[in-house]
Amino acid sequence: MNDAAPAHTPAPATRRARVRAPELIGKGGWLNTGGKDLTLADFRGRSLILDFWTFCCINCLHVLDELRELEEKHRDTVVIVGVHSPKFAHEAEHAAVVDAVERYEVHHPVLDDPELATWKQYAVRAWPTLVVIDPEGYVVAQHAGEGHAHAIERLVAELEAEHAAKGTLRRGDGPYVAPEPVASDLRFPGKALLLPSGNFLVSDSTRHQLVELGADGESVVRRIGSGERGFTADSFSEPQGLALLPDGRVVVADTVNHALRTYDPATGAVETVAGTGRQWWQGSATSGPALEVDLSSPWDVAWWQGKVWIAMAGVHQLWTWDPGTGTVGVAAGTTNEGLVDGPASEAWFAQPSGLAATEDRLWVADSETSALRYLEREGEEYVVRTAVGTGLFDFGHRDGDAAQALLQHPLGVTALPDGSVAVCDTYNHALRRFDPAAGEVSTLATDLREPSDAVLVGGDIVVVESARHRLTRLRLPEEAVRVDAVAHRTQRAATEVAPGTLRLDVVFQAPSGQKLDTRYGPSTRLLVSSTPPGLLLAGEGPGTDLFRDLTLNPEVTEGVLHVSAMAASCDDDPANEYPACHVHQQDWGVPVTVTADGTARLPLVLAGMDA
Repeated sequence: MNDAAPAHTPAPATRRARVRAPELIGKGGWLNTGGKDLTLADFRGRSLILDFWTFCCINCLHVLDELRELEEKHRDTVVIVGVHSPKFAHEAEHAAVVDAVERYEVHHPVLDDPELATWKQYAVRAWPTLVVIDPEGYVVAQHAGEGHAHAIERLVAELEAEHAAKGTLRRGDGPYVAPEPVASDLRFPGKALLLPSGNFLVSDSTRHQLVELGADGESVVRRIGSGERGFTADSFSEPQGLALLPDGRVVVADTVNHALRTYDPATGAVETVAGTGRQWWQGSATSGPALEVDLSSPWDVAWWQGKVWIAMAGVHQLWTWDPGTGTVGVAAGTTNEGLVDGPASEAWFAQPSGLAATEDRLWVADSETSALRYLEREGEEYVVRTAVGTGLFDFGHRDGDAAQALLQHPLGVTALPDGSVAVCDTYNHALRRFDPAAGEVSTLATDLREPSDAVLVGGDIVVVESARHRLTRLRLPEEAVRVDAVAHRTQRAATEVAPGTLRLDVVFQAPSGQKLDTRYGPSTRLLVSSTPPGLLLAGEGPGTDLFRDLTLNPEVTEGVLHVSAMAASCDDDPANEYPACHVHQQDWGVPVTVTADGTARLPLVLAGMDA
C-alpha cells in the first residue's frame, strides 16, 4: 500500500494489500473453455491474472506477447484469463471477439464482457490492465500498460511459495480448451501487394507466412516462411504491411518481430534490414544504423520520396528506412497518442496502420482515432493534416462533408486514379472513399468482413477481407452506396471530477526486489495534456513527479485528460554493478465530466495498489 507516502514510493514487499476479488461477469460468455462457464471459485488454489484487453489496442497485443513465456512457465499454478472489454462498437460483437481470440493466438480462457461489467467492478481505467488475484481469491496487484511481465513473474513466484507453505496452492492443468482448427488457404490475412508478374503477395498474419496467390486471387502459388512464429530466415511473426522496392524486392513489416524484412520474389531470399527483434521503449535510440535500432510493431510500409515509410503502430509514429544509407529514424509523431495536426515533429497519431503514397502526399489510416490523415511537404518540412476524423472517442459510419463524416477503426488506405482515396473502414465492414477536391466522404461497398487493405487491378479493386480469410474483387463503382448514418462514442463511462483543483496521482510501487533507478537522474516521467486544450488552466506539460495538481477550467464541463507515465526500476542488489532494469509505461485517455459532487482526486495505477 502507499499509505501516506508519495505516489511513486515503493511499498515494502511484506505489506502486500489484499482486496476480495469481485466475481467475473460478461454477457458474451466464455471462450476457450470447451463451453464451460467459469467463476472465481474455479480458480481457487491458483494465482489468477486478469488481462483486461480489447483487440483494437496495440498495447494489449504487446501484453499478450509479454505473457506467453510466463503462461508456459507457470502453467500448473497460474491461470491467465482475458477479460475482453470493447472500445469500439464492432468489438462488442461476440463473433468478432471469437475471431480475435484465434487471430492473436490467445491460449487461455477469455471472458467476453461487451457491457464492461467486470471492467467497472475492478475500477479499470485503461487498456491494457493486468490484475493479479492470489490463490485465496484476493486482489494483490494491478498494473496498467506494458512492461510488467517481469514484475508479475516475481509476484507469482512469491505467491506460489507462500501458498505452498500455507497449503492453499493447488497444482494441475488449467481450464483452457483449444478450439478446433479450421482449414483454409489464408487465415486472417493482413495486407496485399500486386506483384509485377500479376500475382498477389499476401501477408497471412495468423499463420506467420507470406503467400503468393495467382492472378485470380485464389490459387496458391507458393508459401514463404515455415508457418511457425519466429525470427529466422525461414520465419515471421504476424507479418502485415508489404511494399515493392525499386530493385524488385518486397519490404515486409514483420510486426511482432518489431522488424523490417525483405523478400526477393526472384530468389526466395528473406533478409532482415531494420530492427533488432526487440521492442522500442522510451529512452531507446530513435535513429541510427537500421539493424541496431529497436522498432515497435511496424504495421504498414510504403515507398515514398526515395525512402520506405513505416506506420509504427506501437509508438504512434511514422518512421523511415533509407535503403541507400541503411538507416532508420523518426519522421513524424511524438509517441503521444491522439489527434494533433501540425509540423511532423509535433503531431500526434494513434496507432497508424495503413499507408498509401501519391506524388505529393502520404495518406495514413490512423486507426485508434478513426481518422484519415496525410503528410505533405510545406517548404523544407513535413506537416500532418487530418482529412476525416475528430479524435480517440468518436467513431461511426457517416457520409457527406468530411468535417462531420465518421469512420470506425480503419486499417487500410489506397490511392485511386482520380486523386481520391479508398479507405478500408475495418470495423464498419465497408470500403469508403474520400474525395479531396469535393471534401466529401462516400461509401463504395458494404458487407465486407473486417477489410484491412486493398489494391488496384485495372478497373477493379481487390480487398483483403481479413475476417473472411480471402481476397475479394470488386468493380470500382461509379456511384456511392446509400448507408444510414450512425455515430458512436466509446461506452466507457466518464469520470466525474469536481471543479477547481484535481489531484492526479499515478500510483507506482516498484516490484519486489527492485527500486527506482535514480543513477542518472529522475527515473519517473509524467506528461499531461487535455482535449479540448482549454479544459486545463494549469498542470499541463512534462515533469518528473508522478503526482500533480491540475486546475480545471470552470467554463469547460467535459473533455479528456491525456496522461502518459513512465517509471524505470532496477534490481536492488548492491553487489551487482550492472543490475537488470525495466521500464513500465502507460498512456491513459480519461474522459471526465466536471460536476459539483465529483471527485477531487484521480488515481491512475501504473503498478501496485492504490491506498
